[in-house]
Amino acid sequence: MDMIKDIHWLGHDTFRIQSGGKVLYTDPFKLEGSAPDKKADLVLITHEHYDHCSPEDVQKIAKDGTVIVCAADCVGKFPAKIKTMGVKPGDRVEVAGIGVEAVPAYNTNKKFHPREKQWVGYIFTVEGKRIYIAGDTDYIPEMRDFKADIALLPVSGTYVMTAEEAARAALDMKPGIVIPMHYGSIVGTREDAARFKKILEGKVNVAILNREG
Repeated sequence: MDMIKDIHWLGHDTFRIQSGGKVLYTDPFKLEGSAPDKKADLVLITHEHYDHCSPEDVQKIAKDGTVIVCAADCVGKFPAKIKTMGVKPGDRVEVAGIGVEAVPAYNTNKKFHPREKQWVGYIFTVEGKRIYIAGDTDYIPEMRDFKADIALLPVSGTYVMTAEEAARAALDMKPGIVIPMHYGSIVGTREDAARFKKILEGKVNVAILNREG
């Protein structure tokens, strides 16, 4: 896959990754709909908050054969006709030839995403590239062991890591490319992404994507 060309940021934590004839979405939210060639083979949902687990938005991208991999407490929120697989940190599954590992995502200094909820981020492999989507999380010790070619990290603070904390995570993981997210919709602005990029200048390659759709 092309490390940037195949990744489309649709706002907040929503990405569409198209590569190898497969279409994958993360945390679909506030979508306008989807053309037939952009319907999902796989949807990854990190936790149950409305701006991440949105059954209405999943319906817009679902097709026959779409599979949802989600935090366990999201399973009952989707129509029975859509195959749904609940996961917790440490679980591994494979869907449509895409390997998916669920990893921890939680707050350390705020109460919005308690560790005991067992909400998740994901490391998934597309065309040989490991992509990490953090979900709603703070900088956590487990990140030191994550191996990814591409990391999608929240940078807005309030509910998740600040730009400074996200930079620490990026320096721990040292991916080939980091893409900031979780700004410009509910909290945070593009200035958070710009600050994140400036902190990592000369250390980690940061790509700030323009929002599509």
